[in-house]
Amino acid sequence: MLNIRLNNGVEMPLEGFGVFQVSDPAQCKQAVLDAIGAGYRLIDTAAIYMNEDAVGEAVKEAITTGLVKREDLFITSKLWVSDFGYENAKRGFQRSLDKLGFDYIDLYLLHQPFGDVYGAWLALEELYNNGLIRAIGVSNFYPGKFTEFAELVDTKPMVNQIELHPFFSQYEAIKNMKRYGCHPQAWGPLAEGNHGIFSHPVLSLIGKNHNKSAAQIALKWNVQRGVSILPKSVHKERMEQNIDIWDFELTGNEIKQIDALDLGHSEIVDHNSPDLVRYLLSARVN
Repeated sequence: MLNIRLNNGVEMPLEGFGVFQVSDPAQCKQAVLDAIGAGYRLIDTAAIYMNEDAVGEAVKEAITTGLVKREDLFITSKLWVSDFGYENAKRGFQRSLDKLGFDYIDLYLLHQPFGDVYGAWLALEELYNNGLIRAIGVSNFYPGKFTEFAELVDTKPMVNQIELHPFFSQYEAIKNMKRYGCHPQAWGPLAEGNHGIFSHPVLSLIGKNHNKSAAQIALKWNVQRGVSILPKSVHKERMEQNIDIWDFELTGNEIKQIDALDLGHSEIVDHNSPDLVRYLLSARVN
């Protein structure tokens, strides 16, 4: 497993384990335990996922049984839109910290680009400066919004977690992030199973060259272009496959073949949709 050094010097694993849509507490706890056992050291959750407490319980058990130490792990969580604003953000962060049961969170993100992002960011900067968060960043900030935000805030985002996979490569968005010293992180690096990614002919053919699956090729492609990835699975065998990407390199020609799969747009979510914006602003964390 390789690490990336964020713009504040903190090191973060290039591959992590996501728990989006793993809502059953027992299943989530077991999945995180299995992931840690498989070698994952970055665990990504969020307030709106409603499973921070299960993640915390899994981490506590992993530490108690001697599997890892807290400092071995890199835990990410995210502040939801309903908790944006200066005072609300501080309360939202404390709620996440209490559910996780930690003294600090390694990476804390503004989950969406809507609402009082600037008031919330002031709170995150304060929590970061007080040592309660090791790194702060954003999620789903599309290029225009990200640029406005990065130009106006004092502490530049250290991470922007966005949709990145072979069918939506977003090279220009990545280039723009790096201009501000921000690291791109991929949610949905396997396109949430769309586009026949697990048996895609281009990815499968490249996979044969390396004795790897199409999914492993898609994950490696992101990593080789400097993007950290957050694959998700509740199946132990798939977790082990997803992390088994560190013993080979794609050639320049293979990367070009994968680049050619880009559609230039998302088929998962459109952050310019008024209906989506209204929905995100109305959603609440329990």
